[in-house]
Amino acid sequence: MSGYLLHLLRHGEPEAAGRLLGHGDWPSTASGIAACVDRAKGLAIDALWSSDLSRAALAGEAIGAAAGLPLLTDPRWRELDFGAWDGLAVADIDAAAMAAFWDDPDTAPPPGGERWSALVARVTAAIAALPPQPTLVVTHGGAMRAALAALCGFNAAQVWAFDLSYAALLSLRVWPGERPAAQIVGLRA
Repeated sequence: MSGYLLHLLRHGEPEAAGRLLGHGDWPSTASGIAACVDRAKGLAIDALWSSDLSRAALAGEAIGAAAGLPLLTDPRWRELDFGAWDGLAVADIDAAAMAAFWDDPDTAPPPGGERWSALVARVTAAIAALPPQPTLVVTHGGAMRAALAALCGFNAAQVWAFDLSYAALLSLRVWPGERPAAQIVGLRA
């Protein structure tokens, strides 16, 4: 089997940029949505998905309108749940707690938030539910990193080495199955 192309597009710049935006529903700016539409131009896709959060879904709707594709949403493509930290600037969080989170987001999750392994598990399930056809998912930086962990075997420290700026596009060739795998075929940050 030759696999299928899975394009993961990070949402555009949100109105609350510079904060930890997890499950809170902050919209993207108009220019952030336009950047996503521009980045998606020319992609040959048969399916379009997004997180159900507006900063991803609004860009997905605009891309769908331009490409003539319906948008399907799935909450499994949401960002990591930052719990009590959701919406806060990093500078407003206890430095030791933040450092522990960056060092090991699975054993030191945000208070009331989600562990890294839970994010990887739900993104893995979202990937498994996709039909094996060229697909674009408009999602979040954390979910994109979780996909890299799930499909390429990168650990939490390794996935942070990827620059996934707003409207970054990560393209993977995915081989589905009981143990899905992927090869990175492109990254446009």
